[in-house]
Amino acid sequence: MKVIVQIPCFDEEHHLPQTLAELPREVPGIDGVEWLVIDDGSTDRTVEVARENGVDHVVRLTNNKGLAAAFQAGLDACLKLGADVIVNTDADNQYMGADVAKLVAPILAGEADMVIGDREVETIEHFSPLKKRLQALGSAVVRRASDTNVPDTTSGFRAYNREAALQMQVVSKFTYTLETIIQAGKMLVAVDHVPIRTNRKTRESRLFPSMAAYVRRNAISIFRVYTLYEPLRAFLAAAAVVGLVGAVIWARFFYLFLSGSGSGHVQSVILGSTLFIVAVQLAALGVIGDILTGSRILQQRILERVRRVELQLGVEPSHYEPGAKPTGQPPTTGAAAGRATGKTEGREVVEA
Repeated sequence: MKVIVQIPCFDEEHHLPQTLAELPREVPGIDGVEWLVIDDGSTDRTVEVARENGVDHVVRLTNNKGLAAAFQAGLDACLKLGADVIVNTDADNQYMGADVAKLVAPILAGEADMVIGDREVETIEHFSPLKKRLQALGSAVVRRASDTNVPDTTSGFRAYNREAALQMQVVSKFTYTLETIIQAGKMLVAVDHVPIRTNRKTRESRLFPSMAAYVRRNAISIFRVYTLYEPLRAFLAAAAVVGLVGAVIWARFFYLFLSGSGSGHVQSVILGSTLFIVAVQLAALGVIGDILTGSRILQQRILERVRRVELQLGVEPSHYEPGAKPTGQPPTTGAAAGRATGKTEGREVVEA
C-alpha cells in the first residue's frame, strides 16, 4: 500500500517548509508515504524549497491554472505514480499533518472510498461568527445536494482510495471541494468524515477577495454542479415556482372578472401568460438537461475507463519532474521530457 500526499501550491515558499515538516513519512498499515507538490505556476522558489525539504515528486504547471486544475493534475499524477490512497492537504499548514493517519483509517478499514477531514468549524477561534454561520449554511446546502452527511464540505484535507480517484472529474475553475463531494454522492463512492485538528492561521486565504465573493462563488459552484447531476429536479422546481406565481395572478384576474371589476386588469392576463410560457420553457430545459445528463454520465464512465487503460499501458504523468532524489520516473517537462510529450524514440513507426 502506497500513500501519496499531494499539496497544491502557488507561491508558497515561506509556508511550505512547515507544512512538510509536519507531514508523516510512516502511517500504520501503509508500506510507504510519498509527497507530491503541484506547482501552480509559482513565481517564487516554491519548487526549489519543495526539493530542499525532501519532496518526492513535483508536478509543475507552466502557468497559474487555479486550485481546481492543480488538484485534478495532482490526482492524475498520483494515480500514474502508483498511489493506492491519495491525501490532499493545503500548503499553508492549515491542517495538522499528523492527522493523515486518522484520515486514511476508514479507507484502510474498507469503510469508505473518500474521507473528508472535519475541522469542527465552530471551535476554530480565528473564524468570525459570520463565517461560521455561512460555513454551516453552505455545508447544509451541499449535504442536501449531494445526499451525504459531511459536516465540513469546504475542508481541503481529504483522502481518496484508488477507485474514488479514478472517478473524480473536476470541471469547476474555482474549487474542487464542493464539486467532488456532490459528484461522489451521486456516484458509487462511499463518503465518510473524521474530526481533524487545525493549526493557527498563517495568512489570509487567496481563493477569494472578500466574504461576499466567497459566498457568491460557492453558491454558483453548488448550483452549477447540482444542476449537472439533477437538472430535471432543479428546473422543474423553478418551473413550479414561476407557474405558481402565474396561476396566482390569473386567479386574481378571474376573481376580479367574476366580481364585475375585471375591466382594466388585462395586464394580469398578459403577465400570467408570460409566466406560464417561462414555466413551460424551464420544464423543457429540465427535460433537455436530463437527457444531456445521461450522455455526460456515459462520458464520465468512458473517461474513467480511459484512465484505467492509461494506467495499464504505463502512460507517464504529465508536467512531471522528480523531487529531491531521482525516482526512476522520467520527467515530462523541459528538454529531457519523456513519452508524454509525444516523442517517438523507441516506438514502432507507423508507415503509410
